[in-house]
Amino acid sequence: MEIKRAHKFRFYPTFEQETILAQTFGCVRFVYNRMLRVRSDAWYTEKKRIGYHATSSLLTELKKEPEFEWLNKVSSVPVQQSLRHLQTAFGNFFAKRAKYPSFKSKHEKQSAEYTSSAFKWDGKSLKLAKMKDPLNIRWSRTLPKATKLTIATVSKDSAGRCHVSMLCDDSVARKPRVSGKVGIDLGLTHFAILSTGEKIASPNTLRKNETRLAKLQRKLSKKRKGSANRQKARLKVARLHAGIADARKDFLHKLSTRLVNENQVIAVESLAVSNMKKNRCLAKSISDAGWGEFVRQLEYKSLWYGRELVGIDRWYPSSKRCSGCGHTVNKMPLNVREWTCPECGSIHDRDINAARNVLAAGLAVLALGESISPVCI
Repeated sequence: MEIKRAHKFRFYPTFEQETILAQTFGCVRFVYNRMLRVRSDAWYTEKKRIGYHATSSLLTELKKEPEFEWLNKVSSVPVQQSLRHLQTAFGNFFAKRAKYPSFKSKHEKQSAEYTSSAFKWDGKSLKLAKMKDPLNIRWSRTLPKATKLTIATVSKDSAGRCHVSMLCDDSVARKPRVSGKVGIDLGLTHFAILSTGEKIASPNTLRKNETRLAKLQRKLSKKRKGSANRQKARLKVARLHAGIADARKDFLHKLSTRLVNENQVIAVESLAVSNMKKNRCLAKSISDAGWGEFVRQLEYKSLWYGRELVGIDRWYPSSKRCSGCGHTVNKMPLNVREWTCPECGSIHDRDINAARNVLAAGLAVLALGESISPVCI
């Protein structure tokens, strides 16, 4: 199967490269914000829509002005790509997939996208436009042989770490068929409960670091704005947040890969995560769990490796239905963790019973010849 795959690596820039990247990030951010303002003002004042081609012409004229001649000192490719990203952001907004585009801040993650005309790749090293030396990349894994690199995205996160994401044309071989089938019930006390009876503990990466994070944030709040000490305190907070995000991502990737390797059929409930986070008592724990990212990983890994992923309707009464006889009780409060079926007398663990019902519903969907993918909104 031919796919587009991104390989992300950390790199350590030289002083010269760091200067060039800082200039590039600034130009990309400036052009994005300026054209966003132009498009917004045109609509709110004149009810006029301005598209990508119009903003591209405006950028050409902008570069000719003496006041903005510094835009010509960096590669034109990432600056031009920022206009395409803005167009994509508006497209997602009009399609109701995202909110209205927002302005970029220099205190957030910075990125610049280079297409094949703006870098040199010889299979071993990557050299970006306007730079004399290739990037000092830490190759944590080997790239596939004869890899065709199409896009290189350089980024710098709020913790000061530099990464390059290399989008390549790749091929994935389907894994051998296996006999395993599993239903997954997602939760907060346990991240995932499987129909096999296994309960996978939630990593709670944010919760475990809350005390330390609060201490660092209190220290940050007491530092004078613009001072060097405030910058040092801000970096400590950012590094802790980065560590939390990395730990969560590592857990999700390992678990999703394991489930895809062991099972031919995977059934999971479709979740409206954005609606669930409106409950202010559970919002932090739901965000910390990362359900949406987990299901997204299951989706693309199942597609790559020839597995069948089935999404069950979110209103399916998996917790209230007996997995033995099919009897459905009227109510099942959240504090009830174990219950006895009044019809057949079976004693159920609430979560394991729900996972078994999810698997049964998923197999029923496949038996009817339908294919439903889970959606986390």
